[in-house]
Amino acid sequence: MKLSVLNIKGKETGRSVELSKSIFEVTPNDHAVYLDVKRFLANNRQGTNKTKERAEIAGSTRKIKKQKGTGTARAGSIKNPLFRGGGTIFGPRVRSYSQKLNKNVKRLARRSALSLKLKAKAISIVEDFDFESPKTKSFTDVVNSLGLNGKKSLFVLGGINKNVYLSARNLERSSVVTNSEISTYSIMNAQHLVFLESSLEQIESNLS
Repeated sequence: MKLSVLNIKGKETGRSVELSKSIFEVTPNDHAVYLDVKRFLANNRQGTNKTKERAEIAGSTRKIKKQKGTGTARAGSIKNPLFRGGGTIFGPRVRSYSQKLNKNVKRLARRSALSLKLKAKAISIVEDFDFESPKTKSFTDVVNSLGLNGKKSLFVLGGINKNVYLSARNLERSSVVTNSEISTYSIMNAQHLVFLESSLEQIESNLS
């Protein structure tokens, strides 16, 4: 499919680009998208929650009362989980939530996500641009010119561009990534994708 190339004013430049059918027009695999999004969210979990069990808390280990004849339950020490200040039963432990996924499945998931966005007409191509200095207003003007005000937008750059990245950092509903940082989650989480011209070649190379 061909898409017109826009400038930062939202006007057509008279040029167009041909999107690869093997990446932007595949039959979406919903399960692959689900697996990759789940992996991304799981890998972002810290897993540092921890509670102390009865062997880890401070306290005496002496038997606090005789085993029988009290009419109450037996108790081995003050660290008993049933007592106030005792250990926690089945509390969280430090662990890793990370998941692995075959690289071919990850590629399929990203191709599926991009195909879904293209089908929904939620992809725009913009010619490469830069700012003289980082200014949030400059990036806001670009977003408004493209008609994306109020929408979650993801801008994909062809390479590192510090001025553009810093200009978008304070905006809640817009984010900027390079072509190598794009993920299935970021694609599906955005309402509209904006690709800079220079990013397309590398994306097609990575996902082919």
